Amino acid sequence: MDAFDQLHPALQHHIVNSLGWRTLRPLQAGCVEPILAGSHALLVAPTAGGKTEAAVFPLFSRMLSEGWSGLSVLYLCPLRALLNNLEIRLAGYLRLIGRHAATWHGDVGAGARREIQRQPPDLLLTTPESLEVMLIGRGIDHARLFSGLRAVVVDELHAFAGDDRGWHLLSLLERLSRVAGRDLQRLGLSATIGNPEPLLDWLAGSSLGPRVVVAPELGIAQAADVQIDFVGSLGNAAQVVAQVYRGDKRLVFCDSRSRVEELAFRLRELAVETYVSHGSLGVDERRHAERAFAEARGCVIVATSTLELGIDVGDLDRVVQIDSPSMVSSFLQRLGRTGRRSSSSRSLLFLTTSDEALLRAAAIALLWSEGFVEPVEPPALPFHIYSQQLLALALQLSGLPRGAWTTWLDRMPGFADLPAVERHAVIDFLQSEGFLHDDSGILGLGPESERRFRGKGLLELLSAFSSAPVVRVLHGRVEIGAVDDATFQLHAESGTILSLGGRSWRVVHLDWSKREAHVEPIQLPGRSLWIGAGVPLSFAVCQAQKRVLQGEGSEHLLTRRAREHLDGLRERVRWLREGATTLERAAPGRNRWWTFGGLRANSTLADHLAGAGCRVLNRDNFSITLDSSASARSIGALLPNPEQAKTLRPASLARDAVEALKFAFCTPQDLCLSALSQRLADPKAVASIVSIPLVETT
Repeated sequence: MDAFDQLHPALQHHIVNSLGWRTLRPLQAGCVEPILAGSHALLVAPTAGGKTEAAVFPLFSRMLSEGWSGLSVLYLCPLRALLNNLEIRLAGYLRLIGRHAATWHGDVGAGARREIQRQPPDLLLTTPESLEVMLIGRGIDHARLFSGLRAVVVDELHAFAGDDRGWHLLSLLERLSRVAGRDLQRLGLSATIGNPEPLLDWLAGSSLGPRVVVAPELGIAQAADVQIDFVGSLGNAAQVVAQVYRGDKRLVFCDSRSRVEELAFRLRELAVETYVSHGSLGVDERRHAERAFAEARGCVIVATSTLELGIDVGDLDRVVQIDSPSMVSSFLQRLGRTGRRSSSSRSLLFLTTSDEALLRAAAIALLWSEGFVEPVEPPALPFHIYSQQLLALALQLSGLPRGAWTTWLDRMPGFADLPAVERHAVIDFLQSEGFLHDDSGILGLGPESERRFRGKGLLELLSAFSSAPVVRVLHGRVEIGAVDDATFQLHAESGTILSLGGRSWRVVHLDWSKREAHVEPIQLPGRSLWIGAGVPLSFAVCQAQKRVLQGEGSEHLLTRRAREHLDGLRERVRWLREGATTLERAAPGRNRWWTFGGLRANSTLADHLAGAGCRVLNRDNFSITLDSSASARSIGALLPNPEQAKTLRPASLARDAVEALKFAFCTPQDLCLSALSQRLADPKAVASIVSIPLVETT
């Protein structure tokens, strides 16, 4: 039977007559049978590929055929703005079949929330944090609200799975299954996943039933116009955006708020109608900018990754990337913002302003052309999320019988994989510190929880994250940019050297509580090529940059000036060897071991060498800098073999770096350090580095 014919007749009627669709897209057709059968599924397709309809149409068909009533489908998103965007579309579909949708998040008023409880919608759009509010809310009848729940759709799955928010989400699904009294069908949607089968297993968790990945084959460069230019400065980038694409609607990505504001200022000076979007703006101001941009023509919106996900900002003519994202998946998300009109194609222009950015853009394009997308790997050892869930569960149940938490939480794979002795250590710590109180075998919130979480402090308990995992970099009062937490977690000592805004900076003070790093400019004697710190890069991206320097890459994507500049970089590193790492005599008093291994692997190797007596001066994404006594022979004699390398972990972690883990304050510090050490390791990359020869420049 044709996929369309398997849908409920009423839904078929409205798809054809109300929506005017002639046929289902390949993804949508491929999803009908497995979702109707109740399978857990992961739907993978480019942005604007029809994933939402592919997930919900079969669920709506089941809703009608099986007589689902009350709240039967949860639709979870990472962003409120995306929920608001989707509600209009999903509510419209449901009205056609006599059902309705609602949204619950932090901006939804008390009256609307009471109405949801009084008359639950058939589909509820929400975030994990708001779902936590519903589960611990004292005035909410959980059993009544969730008794009819059958399925959960998780949009932008990759945005959850790669960090602790994903463990929080899976914990909530375990608790929801207990409240609903049944296994829940789980559907994940994503445009950018390199390991779909393992990620589907992760999403399904302890749930039973078959699991299906639906991912229609698509050409890698499907109607995509990608070009890489070298412009040398942000001012020159503004000139290109203003003049070359005059009259187009342009979405421009920058990777820090300071760069967004600076570029917007320069564009306005050039009389370009310009809007901005980033996390420091108020919600109303950001919405106003996005709405105005969606309705205008011939204008520009400059944004951080806030607009990387599928929020609708209207039809775009072009996406421009200032410099380069650090991951192929981010590039794909941004490329996918264009080409939504049937008459248009996907289009993205890199405007690079530095050597580092040009090389990274070329590497990202090389990996994309080869069909590579990063695997999404959930972070290891979520002890601190276990602490948070125990406290939340004690609130939800108004007291938790000792031992009962195992039936609520311990089936979730992230917790099931934690050693039992360490799970019990978390509970003992919560009691000893006053977060939990044992009253005749019933665990309730203790005095420290009452103190810390009273009033608005309760909001801290509801969310697995407090801000993006970045640290602001400041020179005086001027924000230079922002870098990933791991940049500093991997350096216990001060003196970390960064490259931001085309200059080198030494970190002189780090404040984890404010997530601020204060820096001073530094001139490095004998600087060779570039400093590779700032954003921790993966082994795959770093290796691709080495390949680009050795002449690989999609040369047809480069403009003439980008090609000429890249040729100059290649000339400076003619000593690079394929299939080997290189020790370069970079400057008096220092040698530089070029591994192209990524910051995580290089930090692990640097700590190993330092522990063996070497004097390590610095480490970054591409190299390890040692004093002049180091030689290829002496380094090679100290390196582990590939099997031993798989067990190495970075050792020089700052103890206060655990503050980057939310709920570290209510988790034993030794467990937090263990988790951090495991998360910041890259054993496969370390093993790859030590398995090839180390040669020395002459």
